[in-house]
Amino acid sequence: MTQPRDPWAERTAEMLPQDSPYRRGVAPVSARRPAANPPTLPQPPIAPHAPTGTGWPGDPRAVAPPPGEEWRQIKRGRELSLVGGLFAFVCWGIWAISSGGDLRSPIALFLLTLLVGVGLFFLVRLLGKVIWVRQLGRVRRTAKGAHLATGLFLAVVGVAYLRQTEWVMSAWSWIAGRF
Repeated sequence: MTQPRDPWAERTAEMLPQDSPYRRGVAPVSARRPAANPPTLPQPPIAPHAPTGTGWPGDPRAVAPPPGEEWRQIKRGRELSLVGGLFAFVCWGIWAISSGGDLRSPIALFLLTLLVGVGLFFLVRLLGKVIWVRQLGRVRRTAKGAHLATGLFLAVVGVAYLRQTEWVMSAWSWIAGRF
């Protein structure tokens, strides 16, 4: 044994003899004896798996949404597209009436504009599904982003119709000249 006057003696532990059953890092575990009469508790019946449609927590891609949910999502936010479409329609009407003549080609042009707006809506929805749902793992609850993009597109088209109307542009320049 070391003498207490050695400074390192206080900081070290004594070594066990080599024939000791103790080994560093291994805990002694004794075998468990089975109980003579194990207590039995009543077990509740196991219910069969009932899918809830939610999938694993945090994984929105696990289960497809129920039927009709996609259309309910598309409806949410439609007022943004409707306001843009109404603005484009009013501006188109001012342009079409001001230009005079046959209305067949302006009607075809407006229908083509609406068709492009619908295509833009579904393109933004597809991009949202790829980026928002698949890449970021988020859940979409509305289509407000797609409706906002479509409404802005239709509003810009409406402004473009107004810019082609001569009396609207002369009124705009008169108002801008006053300020």
